[in-house]
This record gives sequence, structure tokens and C-alpha cells, in this order.
Amino acid sequence: MDHTIEQLKHIRHNVTRFMMMYEFALKELETKIEILNDEFLALHEYNPIEHTKSRVKSPESLMKKLQRKGGAQSLDEIRETIRDIAGLRITCSFTEDIYWVCDMLKNQTDIKVIEIKDYIKEPKPNGYRSLHMIIQVPVFMSDRQESVYVEVQIRTIAMDFWASLEHKIFYKYEGSVPAQLITELKDAADSATALDRKMEKLRHEIESIKLADHEHEEYEFIDSLTGEQPFILPDALLKLAGGESKASN
Repeated sequence: MDHTIEQLKHIRHNVTRFMMMYEFALKELETKIEILNDEFLALHEYNPIEHTKSRVKSPESLMKKLQRKGGAQSLDEIRETIRDIAGLRITCSFTEDIYWVCDMLKNQTDIKVIEIKDYIKEPKPNGYRSLHMIIQVPVFMSDRQESVYVEVQIRTIAMDFWASLEHKIFYKYEGSVPAQLITELKDAADSATALDRKMEKLRHEIESIKLADHEHEEYEFIDSLTGEQPFILPDALLKLAGGESKASN
């Protein structure tokens, strides 16, 4: 009896550590995303990421998926079989931002990219669009380092709205959705795509106007300081910034 109790304690301990690693991996990843977003805001006065949402599969959901895949004999086998136990959804304003976030994650030297599925360039037949990444995130425990799988989904606000609506409809009809609704969902996906493209176009037009205004303001500022004299930045300041001394008129 005592031996059985000890075995159960050992199992609970291992399972608890197993699930905690996915929570820690998400914390690591969310911190990286927050830093990248803050850096981009400071340099470009713009947030590429609207919001993030993370989740770790519940034990019930994990067991159901394991059953569909034929089960597993160990925690290590579960880790390799189910690679979306931890999930992070990143919502961006524009499609271009999705690829920026993807590139930033790929450039993180401690993150290993396992797989990328681009459902934006090649949408699913039902109209679903998103960029999926399976990555490994290092987690440093008290006695070891683990590389933990995380699924990252990156999409625009329009893509996210459509995916949420589609999920609710399929959940309500338990997967047996009437053909008419499927057609309307596909039409809605096409409309969401058209909206994303139009917003991207408007974004570029606004950026061009802002850039022109900003350059004009800089020239006016320099003229107010120097009058008609050339303005030369100090060599010491340019060396710090990694540039070359140049006169501005």
C-alpha cells in the first residue's frame, strides 16, 4: 500500500513538472514578444502587435487528443506526439506585421523553429488564414534545461475574428454545418482578406504622408538652428552612432 502511494506521488510530481514547463515556456515567449513590441514602438512609433493570448491544454483535452493519435507510453512520447500543448496566439493589425513577428522569432538565437505552415499564402479550403509556427523554447528549471514545444499562431484582427466565428459555428453544429453556412463562411473569409489588403494599402499611403511631413519638419528644425550656415554633427557623436560626419544644408 505504501509503495503504491509513493508511486502515485511520483507520478503526480512528474506530471506537475511536465505541465509547468509549458506554462514557463509561454512566459518566456511572452516576455520576448513584449520586448520586441516595445523596441519597435520606441524606434518606429508603432505597435505591430495588437494583443496576445496564451493557453495550455487542459488534461482532459490532452487525453482526448492522445486517444485520437493512438495514445502514448511516456511523458517523453507525449511531448513529441502533441506539440501544441502550449499555444500562443499573436494578433497583428496588418498582414505585413505577421511576417515581421515571424522573422523576429526566427532571429532569436535560443529559439528553434521546427515547422512553419503559411495558411495566408495558401489558405485552407474553408478560407482559414493564419501563420502557424512550431518552435522550441528553452526553459531553465532548478536542476535542468528543457526545450519545450510551443505552437504560435499569428494572424490579423480580421483573420482572428473570422476564425473565432467559424469555431463557434462548428461548435454549435458539432461539426455538421449546413452547406449554406459553409458557403457564407467562405465568402466572409474572402471579405476579410479584401479588408486586410485595403487596410494595408491605406497604411502605406499614411506612412508616405507621415514620412514626407517628418522630413519637412526636420529640415525646418535644422534651418531654425543654423540659418544659412551648414550644420555639422560633432565627430564624437557620429562615432557613437556609427555614422560619418556630414553637413546638412
